Amino acid sequence: MTTSPRASHHPVGVHRTRIEWIDTDAAGIYHNSTAVRLVEAAEASLMHGLGLHGYFPAAPRVRYEVDFESPLFFGQDVCAVVEPVRIGTSSMTFAFEVWNEEFQGRPRARAAFGRCVTVHIGRDHRGGAVSTPWPREWVAALSRPGRSCEARPAY
Repeated sequence: MTTSPRASHHPVGVHRTRIEWIDTDAAGIYHNSTAVRLVEAAEASLMHGLGLHGYFPAAPRVRYEVDFESPLFFGQDVCAVVEPVRIGTSSMTFAFEVWNEEFQGRPRARAAFGRCVTVHIGRDHRGGAVSTPWPREWVAALSRPGRSCEARPAY
């Protein structure tokens, strides 16, 4: 997966932002949990761009797997990219990457990559979370090739 436009089997969500002080430890290097937040922001861009506004209350993440490759620093621009790579009956697997942009003489590099899994639990889960099949219109929207849904930062 790359952050440049390309042909894709599924639509891609992109989130560009800057690492803020709250994302870091006292040394100004990002917390590992920041990668998850950035990936979920890219996932939100994807779902919003596809018009799937009811997705998040019905699709909790049930698994994360992350490999960390390079640090992100306070003030550094970053880009998170997420793409669904498998859509099952009631679960979906996303591949993701988080990239740091050139910063203080350091070249652009991939900071983290991995996969996460969501499960569709339907809207009424007050009696417990039980998986249910994805709505057909969601599967159709998520199966359209090559679309990029991107949110740009406000700065």
